[in-house]
Amino acid sequence: MNVLILGSGGREHAFAYKIKQSTLCKNLYVAPGNSGTREIATNLQFQVNQFEDIVEAIKKFEIKMVIIGPEVPLVNGLSDYISANDEIKETIVIGPNKHASQLEGSKDFAKEFLNRHNIPTASHKTFTAENIKDAFSYIDSMIPPYVLKADGLAAGKGVLIIDNPNEAKNELTEMLLNSKFGDASKSVVVEEFLDGIELSCFVLTDGKNYKLLPSAKDYKRIGEGDTGLNTGGMGAISPPPFLTKDFMRKVEKKIIQPTIDGLMKDKITYKGFIFFGLIKVKEEPYVIEYNVRMGDPESEAVLPRIKSDLLELLYSVSKGQLNHQEVIIDNKESATVFLVSGGYPEQYEKNKEIFGLDKVSGSIVFHAGAKYEEGKVKTNGGRVIAITSMGATVKEALDKSYNSIKNISFEKMNYRGDIGFDL
Repeated sequence: MNVLILGSGGREHAFAYKIKQSTLCKNLYVAPGNSGTREIATNLQFQVNQFEDIVEAIKKFEIKMVIIGPEVPLVNGLSDYISANDEIKETIVIGPNKHASQLEGSKDFAKEFLNRHNIPTASHKTFTAENIKDAFSYIDSMIPPYVLKADGLAAGKGVLIIDNPNEAKNELTEMLLNSKFGDASKSVVVEEFLDGIELSCFVLTDGKNYKLLPSAKDYKRIGEGDTGLNTGGMGAISPPPFLTKDFMRKVEKKIIQPTIDGLMKDKITYKGFIFFGLIKVKEEPYVIEYNVRMGDPESEAVLPRIKSDLLELLYSVSKGQLNHQEVIIDNKESATVFLVSGGYPEQYEKNKEIFGLDKVSGSIVFHAGAKYEEGKVKTNGGRVIAITSMGATVKEALDKSYNSIKNISFEKMNYRGDIGFDL
């Protein structure tokens, strides 16, 4: 079949890498893609929110399946837009509809869902500008630190953790009254702080059946020792060594199965990936957030560990027959380290030539913010290249990735030398 992947990051390159291996894949397209996807697929020059261009591409290239990488087109209803078009409504879309995507698109929607189905999460309340005084009283009743979350999508920047109550009230005022995060902070969820270790669990579901995919732990801070500003992700380990079988059984029983059951009870149609952002508090799992797609950089660590035919799995999702499939996972550890532009996540320069990619062996190179121009691969974003390696242990996988990085260079290149330091 002909497949179209939407997105331009390392996640989408990782999807292309796996889909290309499938015997079911005839022609592979990525829009807009990057310098890495260009090597294994045909890049199409339109963006993920250009819905009319996507429909035209589906018709022109006889696309049988569309895999939606990022969250914005999902929350904006791309799945519904495709299925509402009579000419292409038979196209398989991997990614939930607009209503189901509110699990990520609205923190309040997600919290209501979690409460309704008795799924463990932090205690919380949602506030708007109209009841900001109630929010101040709620903050006064809490034990610090305070967690403030913009209700809508804020490109990963809408969560603040604050120790001081007056500072928390000031930030809440900025969010609700002064649109600190634009429309995303028209309402704000204020919740208790949970102290533990975070991890990411992933499932693929057809709405009634689900399959566990490899889990991961990612590293968000720019600085070593988890210091400095948050980024889109500086690296990931899969699986986290602290994810024991006993703990995973709790995650399935208390979180994953109740989520799938909840979707059915609420009559929410869901076909695609669910990303459970979890925190392990002592020996109990809690949901921090839902995402309605695969994570990045987790995908670059997780997808290479799936030994099954990914396209076959996705096809079975469309038929509601995921229960007939087996997901075979490589028992090796994987380690992903991101190379980023100097200055990221603040101001940084683009168009720096990247050297040495052809010298890497023993690792997989996933391109993210990188482009092909005038016969050269150049930087085109903050997070530029992800290096993924496999090994019998976390240390072996990390050693391979860091050895591979020694071959690569571009002006002002930066990366964390301590991914996995806490494991």
